[in-house]
Amino acid sequence: MLTKAVLNAAQPYLQGRKVRDAVVGISLMAVELDDANVGVSYVLREDLKAGCSMFPYVQDIIGRDAFDIAQWVISDGDDLQKGIGMAVLCAASASQKLDDCETPERPFGVNVRETDTVGMIGYIAPVANLLGPRVKQLYIFDKGISQSGGNNSTVVPVEEQPSLLPNCDIVVISGTTMINNTADDLLKMCTQAREIVMLGASTPMFPAAFLDTKLTVLAGSWWKSEHKEEIFKRISLASGIRMLSPYAIKKTVPVHA
Repeated sequence: MLTKAVLNAAQPYLQGRKVRDAVVGISLMAVELDDANVGVSYVLREDLKAGCSMFPYVQDIIGRDAFDIAQWVISDGDDLQKGIGMAVLCAASASQKLDDCETPERPFGVNVRETDTVGMIGYIAPVANLLGPRVKQLYIFDKGISQSGGNNSTVVPVEEQPSLLPNCDIVVISGTTMINNTADDLLKMCTQAREIVMLGASTPMFPAAFLDTKLTVLAGSWWKSEHKEEIFKRISLASGIRMLSPYAIKKTVPVHA
């Protein structure tokens, strides 16, 4: 699994690190390590169990070994537990030096052509608004919207991924696919893609982990640790990623140098 490769790449940056603090909101979660690095991950709510006191493991993470918690991403736990593991990995990634590859002419570091067909896994409105007018066709797949409905008529049923993704020239995959373990299968469907971008706060920014994959770009976020209190407070008040944007450090890096 890709998640195992990410764990291996992250291990040197988690060596000796502890979890200092954490917050779990209704849309996002965050973890602070004892080196002050902060990682944010999305809360995949769709498959979580209903009821009170369903997530007791969260109470146990403060002070724990960070690599032990990071391994939750490959556990048999639910999507919340895996998301906490991913937040730890995202925090650890900020210890690297990564050079950005995005320019105004190359959004997310890729050449977008008006003849392109683009597939997008996970609906992110600003990205759809940016790419949609530039390309011939944009297919958007979002499991949450497909399951719970909603008023977004542009979203294609996820059941059509196997037939439509092989026709895409560019594919944008949400980092949340690393939490629910769908990334590996999705990449197999992208047989003709010229560029594949993993995007969003849940993207683990470890290019070395993806060298043997079809992924070409990682587009995630690091966080301004001096604003940790504001980040955690907003997450605790059900903020989404847009409300955290003042504290984000956008990172867009190539997988292959």
